Amino acid sequence: MASAPDPRNSLHIARQAILDGHLRVCGYELLYRARQDDEACSTGERLASARVLTDAVLGIGLGALTGGLPAFIKFSRELLLLDVASLLPAESFVLELSPDVGGDAEVVSICRELRGRGYNLALDRYTVNSEAEALVPYAKYVKLDIRNTPVDIWQAAAHQLNHSSMQVIATQVETVDAATRARDAGCSMFQGYYYCRPATLSTKALPARRLAYLNLFAAINRPDLTFDQLEDLVKRDVSLTVQVLRSINSAAFPLRQRIASVRHALQLLGMQQIRKWASVWAIAGLNGGGAAEVVSVALLRARTCEILGNATSTQDAGPKLFLLGMCSLLDTILDQPMDKAIADIPLAPDIRHALLGGSNGLRKILDAVIAHEQGDWTSAGHTLQGLGMQPALLPEAYTEALCWARDIASSAVAA
Repeated sequence: MASAPDPRNSLHIARQAILDGHLRVCGYELLYRARQDDEACSTGERLASARVLTDAVLGIGLGALTGGLPAFIKFSRELLLLDVASLLPAESFVLELSPDVGGDAEVVSICRELRGRGYNLALDRYTVNSEAEALVPYAKYVKLDIRNTPVDIWQAAAHQLNHSSMQVIATQVETVDAATRARDAGCSMFQGYYYCRPATLSTKALPARRLAYLNLFAAINRPDLTFDQLEDLVKRDVSLTVQVLRSINSAAFPLRQRIASVRHALQLLGMQQIRKWASVWAIAGLNGGGAAEVVSVALLRARTCEILGNATSTQDAGPKLFLLGMCSLLDTILDQPMDKAIADIPLAPDIRHALLGGSNGLRKILDAVIAHEQGDWTSAGHTLQGLGMQPALLPEAYTEALCWARDIASSAVAA
């Protein structure tokens, strides 16, 4: 009997529409799902918040999930205090705060600052005389759970908020009677099974190395961490590398440059942004599955390409070739055509051209390395000779790369 697919190898995000009084969709709440057929989330709020953030933004992609409408994403207290919101473009998100976030001075201060920076906040399961009242001045939306909250309590909250400029969202609307009561109470937006059930979108996940996440999480908080050390940590793992690249497109500032190396991507993000993303990745990824063999091949290929690139006279060839080798199996890892696999990664034009099969110096070195992997040493040697390089460099580079990959594997076993 074939074994069931490992749910950790896929990403699943459910989305549920939020409608206005004319039943027009004006946003989507994004919800974490462990499996495609799950109808609810059984994961704790802390992990679920982090997984929605990483899986929606860096995995499936907001364009596919929301079509440009605002994405309502639940934020745990931890993510709020880490200022993870600053990683997101304010115009694309609504930060949804549950009652568990609290309303103490620290939370109030962060919410005030976020509102001042243009972020929209929603208070989930709001009730009168709760801690969340302290956050009302900074919220644009208030969500009232009309199924699980006593009628007199949620209606009192609706009547109180009707005198403000707040958008009041009735949630858990499951019947026509509930919809009518919510309208009569003054709710201006609606969400629930009466209108539509959550629909789940899925994609294949990048394999994650537990050790790489642990090392990154531990190292990122060292005040003396250098970019060289950070680059070394990220380059050890395919999924970390791609997360870094995708994070640039998701940052609150616009990207105006193409990426030529992992180090280039890290420098563009900046240490402060990387620290925040690393915290999210650690929460979401520590329980990820083990690395597949194809990932080990990508690491070995990347390091071999980098060594050959360092032996050329072309500036920055080594870092570019490492990135090329690391991405060269993304189509296999993601089970997608290469053009789709790299569509949302802002790669330098020559790297993108090489990945899509174009002929340039980078591609020729990658082809030589692939030929060597497959035992076609004659073809590999001829390719290098055509680039003015000694064929003997390739087996030497491959052997050195094997030692590097073996060190990483040994560290993983020790962990």
